[in-house]
Amino acid sequence: MERQAVKKAREAFLSGRTRALEFRLQQLTALQKMIAERQTEIATALKQDINRSQYDTPLLELIGLENDISLAIAKLAEWAAPRPVERNLLTIRDEVYIQPEPLGVVLIIGAWNYPWALTLSPLVGAIAAGNAAVVKPSELSECSSLLLRALLPRYLDQDLYPVVTGGVSETQELLKQRFDHVFYTGSGSVGRLVMEAASRHLTPVTLELGGKSPCYIDKDCDLRVACRRITWGKFTNCGQTCIAPDYILCEASIQGKVVDGIRQTLLEFYGADPKCSADYGRIINPRHFNRVMNLMEGYTAVLGGQSDASQRYIAPTVLKDVPPHSRMMQEEIFGPVLPIVTVSDMDEAIRFVNEREKPLALYIFCSDKLAVKKMIEETTSGGVTVNDVMMHYTLSSLPFGGVGQSGMGSYHGKHTFDRLSHMRACLVRSLGMESFNLARYPPQDRQRARRVRMALRSPMIDFSKRTFVWAVAASVVAFGLFVTLLVILLIASGLNCTCWYWQGFYN
Repeated sequence: MERQAVKKAREAFLSGRTRALEFRLQQLTALQKMIAERQTEIATALKQDINRSQYDTPLLELIGLENDISLAIAKLAEWAAPRPVERNLLTIRDEVYIQPEPLGVVLIIGAWNYPWALTLSPLVGAIAAGNAAVVKPSELSECSSLLLRALLPRYLDQDLYPVVTGGVSETQELLKQRFDHVFYTGSGSVGRLVMEAASRHLTPVTLELGGKSPCYIDKDCDLRVACRRITWGKFTNCGQTCIAPDYILCEASIQGKVVDGIRQTLLEFYGADPKCSADYGRIINPRHFNRVMNLMEGYTAVLGGQSDASQRYIAPTVLKDVPPHSRMMQEEIFGPVLPIVTVSDMDEAIRFVNEREKPLALYIFCSDKLAVKKMIEETTSGGVTVNDVMMHYTLSSLPFGGVGQSGMGSYHGKHTFDRLSHMRACLVRSLGMESFNLARYPPQDRQRARRVRMALRSPMIDFSKRTFVWAVAASVVAFGLFVTLLVILLIASGLNCTCWYWQGFYN
């Protein structure tokens, strides 16, 4: 089945129908319609998969998707248009541009924690760029996976955008096939396997992974607001978010205040018993439940710590004074457990972050702009948000992606279109003006070599519309000034000659 789906997608792509912008727009509009019409079914599936609140489904997944599609529809003609670039003297009269073109067939392997947003957002870019795409949703979010398989063929071209469901064996079979790009969202361990499989065909990959995203809290910031925002980001989706704050770094003097702030916020968000809250989720399956519980062994929670294996429930949990070299600080938690590590100051926090793998996100709560600038400049991460968490993900104008162990490649909005396009270099020359090209032909001599060197080393000229207008205007003004100066010099020279003549006559 997997091989057949890839074969049909490639045949459909080679038919050329994705080349037309009208076709791409029609498919994007159909996808938009699917999300609008099927929100209730999508929310029900997410409730069954992960106990997601019906009110959180639009906020956490669907609104962002709808925004992505609307942006792609509005900007597609602009994104797909040829992009003029600078020219040198040898190509000054030629057409020089970059033409975005489809890569071919893209494999999209989605994630279970946000099975709609993290699967369909890359698909939006693939459709906009004119690709075919084989969609492989995660088998862990089973209800969402089956619903996606049922819905997508009703709205989109079935040959170009097939959905392949199943587990590890189906994914492995897909990875044996040749694709033109593989887009994977998930864990680093599986990301390595995806990259290894793709390397057999020299297929480029986008890996959206994760890691331990640090959250530094400065002692002088508004702790009440900081704790509210951190609590929301950490415990939304039961902590199963790749860019959730993984741990807190703060000075020992404010650790107690941070715990109190989180305690108050948890009561405000989920009530006295989060297990009874409609807004609090569950761990995806027993294996991940046991993994998170094992990470908590040996610690006494200052907040939370309760669990119920039958419901895959783990209470929002906070741990104090966690040793930097503990197992808890080596693995991505991906659950509702928030450890606090104390540092002496921001400099130690910076060293702590830099001694570990590059995180997917870095969060800084600080009111001192110079201190914020220092921390941004002296660390590295996939993205950074100051005085909030996760909100950089909501901006389509910002590229979203990791660095180092947290991933490679970025997407969102135009960045997804560019990521899933081939930027084809195009130079369209004339057969005229051959005298300008003689210097590069043999037989070579010193004079010819000097001429071609001057031409190739000439400053690049930007012939974009606005720049070209200004360049022409500047050239006209410069030429006018040159002529004026020349006239003045000639007049002055003529007056001098006249004076010299009469002086010689009288003498």
